[in-house]
Amino acid sequence: MAKRTQTAPKSFEQALRELEQILNEIESGEIGLEESLIKYERGNFLIQYCRGVLASAEKQIEQLGTASDGSLRAQPLETQSSIAAADTDADNDDNESQS
Repeated sequence: MAKRTQTAPKSFEQALRELEQILNEIESGEIGLEESLIKYERGNFLIQYCRGVLASAEKQIEQLGTASDGSLRAQPLETQSSIAAADTDADNDDNESQS
């Protein structure tokens, strides 16, 4: 069976609702094997989407810290592009120091 291009849900909550609907449809036994496989594939996509959203939220929570006065402070989450830029800068600094 060929893989289909999947459309991401609009939100985490929408993904959960769709997953619940897929589970109910498959468990009901009222849909055929081919349709069950399509729904199973969609369900796997939605699970991966939800895991990604949760991992991102977890990283944001880890960025929260406590200031010296006891209040909460947030630090911006490093994005992949800013991490890559920092790595490139570090590599350039290493090359300059070796010259």
